Amino acid sequence: MPNNVSIDELKAKAKELRLNIAQTTFNATSGHIGGSLSSTDMLIALYFKYLKVDPANPDWDERDRFIMSKGHCALAYVPCLAMRGFLELEEVMKNFNKTESAYGMHPDSKKIRGCDASTGSLGHGLPMGVGMALGLRLKNIDSKVVVMTGDGECQEGSNWEAAMSASHFGLKNLIWIIDRNHFEIDGNTEDVMSLEPLDKKVEAFGFKVIKCNGNKMAEVDAALAEAWKTEGPVCIISDTIKGYGISKYEGKAISHYGSFGADEAELKVYLDEIKNREF
Repeated sequence: MPNNVSIDELKAKAKELRLNIAQTTFNATSGHIGGSLSSTDMLIALYFKYLKVDPANPDWDERDRFIMSKGHCALAYVPCLAMRGFLELEEVMKNFNKTESAYGMHPDSKKIRGCDASTGSLGHGLPMGVGMALGLRLKNIDSKVVVMTGDGECQEGSNWEAAMSASHFGLKNLIWIIDRNHFEIDGNTEDVMSLEPLDKKVEAFGFKVIKCNGNKMAEVDAALAEAWKTEGPVCIISDTIKGYGISKYEGKAISHYGSFGADEAELKVYLDEIKNREF
């Protein structure tokens, strides 16, 4: 059952994560800012309300599994794990993407407590999720497997093979979340390789589709609540704004990867904007 956490509490945590993303980007000298900020609200709702996890026992068999398939957004994912208690937050923010650090630009499950899958090569998260969901069924473990992919990543054929398998095997415990921020590294998804009508395509592969504004916490919460009580496979298309939280980067392909530079004054502008903004 989901935790009893209010929308206001989740919104406060999401703001905290955005601040941590900005500070970590500055400390690391660069990062995948846009997709990390767009996925922030969904990550917070998952880890602080919905996912059944235990930071004191990260390998607990009965836990829900989460796969951050768009592994370049470890910039959001790893600080979120730290906020949830799996890792030391200050250590993560100080050492992210530094030489010999456990916290690389993409997450490594062998080095990061609470990370269920190493990712970064796009198109592999959903196939891994299908395998995990099948494995849990064989073990008679009634836990969820949640996979977050990017929308540009949906241009990978392996996702559609996995979706076909999920439907064929009737995976009731699988939830696929698409962070639909409309941009990938080369530009707008509809210019690079059109995905629309994405909902109809996912439905055609046998998924129940739930759509929400992924940057409005009340809608995120409602979508997850519906997904949690639905026998899957189910897909949440989370419509978001790339770079959401820092106006300079919002809805722009340039936010995919970038640097704030070495000027702390620039960082302060972004931190102040996040602090003073209503989300």
